[in-house]
Amino acid sequence: MMNKFKSLLKDEQGQGMTEYGLVLGLIAVAVVGALVLLRGHIIALFDNAEKTVGEGVTDMAPPSGT
Repeated sequence: MMNKFKSLLKDEQGQGMTEYGLVLGLIAVAVVGALVLLRGHIIALFDNAEKTVGEGVTDMAPPSGT
């Protein structure tokens, strides 16, 4: 009985996948945290891109007199 318990404690099968899962979870938490912290800058960046593209499309429109 004691030998079986010791073998369960020494069994490292599946340990690698657990470690990969923990690392992946840590990376996901870091990415979400970064997005929350940078939310204002990201919104400003996309608003600026939308404005620039909108101005470019307006400049490319044919003259209304033709």
